[in-house]
Amino acid sequence: MSDYDGASATGSDTHAGDTPPVITPPADDEEATVTEAGTELERTIGLSGGISIGVGTMIGAGIFVFPGLAAGGAGPAAAASFGIGAIIALFVALPTSELATAMPKSGGGYYFISRALGALPGAVVGLSIWLGLVFATAFYLVGFGSYAAAVLAEAGVAVGNVPIVIPFALLFGVFLTALNLFGTENAAALQNYVVGLLLTILVFFLGYGGLDSLGVFGRASTPETFAPFGPLPVFTTAALVFTSYLGFAQVATVAGDIKRPGRNLPLAMVASVVIVGILYVATIFVATSAFGSETLASFGETAIVEVARSFVGTGGAIAILLAGLLATISSANASILSTSRAVFAVSKDEIIPRFASRMNLRYGTPHVALTMAGGPVLVLVAFGEVEVLAEVASFLHLVMYCLMCVALIVMRRDEPEWYDPAFRVPAHRVVAGLGAVASAGLILFMQPTSQIVGVAIMLASAGWYKYYASDVQLKGVL
Repeated sequence: MSDYDGASATGSDTHAGDTPPVITPPADDEEATVTEAGTELERTIGLSGGISIGVGTMIGAGIFVFPGLAAGGAGPAAAASFGIGAIIALFVALPTSELATAMPKSGGGYYFISRALGALPGAVVGLSIWLGLVFATAFYLVGFGSYAAAVLAEAGVAVGNVPIVIPFALLFGVFLTALNLFGTENAAALQNYVVGLLLTILVFFLGYGGLDSLGVFGRASTPETFAPFGPLPVFTTAALVFTSYLGFAQVATVAGDIKRPGRNLPLAMVASVVIVGILYVATIFVATSAFGSETLASFGETAIVEVARSFVGTGGAIAILLAGLLATISSANASILSTSRAVFAVSKDEIIPRFASRMNLRYGTPHVALTMAGGPVLVLVAFGEVEVLAEVASFLHLVMYCLMCVALIVMRRDEPEWYDPAFRVPAHRVVAGLGAVASAGLILFMQPTSQIVGVAIMLASAGWYKYYASDVQLKGVL
């Protein structure tokens, strides 16, 4: 087994922001373990697991929350808005894929940016994404509690006035954190099963709805102008729904756990964007055909449940609620796994104390990092109000996406000796440039509150680096 390392191995050879040492990526057939300065992460996630992480993180708001809101903003052309979002996501996924095959290490965007752009940008991204993923995971878990309560209500199970949303969310947060502690393969197996069942329900729903909208079952689809509000709302709606595509980069965050990274990382990221993009576009087509955009918009965040109810009655509503429940499970599980790897990576580079990168020798998992991922999530879940924090997570992800695209351009320009990716982006300046501009541009369409909170987190991360991490790293060099 080859020993390759881009982070500090002894506390004195390399620190984030310094010139990295020679990195020898593992051979494509190396599937067992990655040694990182005496700390081991087992490569236990294959191609299907990587796709499940990407798809499982992304499927959620795009299908279960946004159809009504998007149709109200752009009409049936909301399908084009989701298509635009998928194209922008691909412009970022391709540069990320190249960087990931050159540096298949835990940490994803943090690792790439710190090696290409320096310690300070890397530290800001690493700490910001840690917090951003914590906020997003809390949002998913509260969503899980809400869907669980809705399923019980739809099934006629009376719970009276007992508040069950937050307790459900807390219990499942503890369960997912424990599952990840007892082995990455357990979390990956759950992810595969959940995403498989979720996709089965969605494919059946979309297939039935598609045939219905085409008149196969004797129902005429609602005739409507494709873009009743003009072209501009198509793009503003694309900015709104792009948060649905913020999961593909989580595959890169767990790159240290992926088997055959040179092959599986780019395939998993690109495939997950394509699969989810197709599902989103099909969902809007089916939903607007069933009711028309005005009626669909009146349903708000429960629009897709009402579409399912119109097709097959209460059973359809329960099935789509179960799918929403599965979507929040897969998103939360993938986010907890990704958050722990982000903590692990910044700890290895001494951005935060090194004890956070300690490994559980029995299960081969970073147990301290997982605790630092799951613990704050449970605190936020207890408050219940995390919607603004979810958009803050999107803000921080878009900053990371923009900088990853810039990192690719810098890496290709400098082309250090150790940079030898298994996958290279064609026309990389055009692709990465469009990805950077599109990611930065979408930030401008966000709520001012989310922008202010996001900037505050980045400034706090920079302050932490200046007054703690840079001093610790300097002492390590001396």
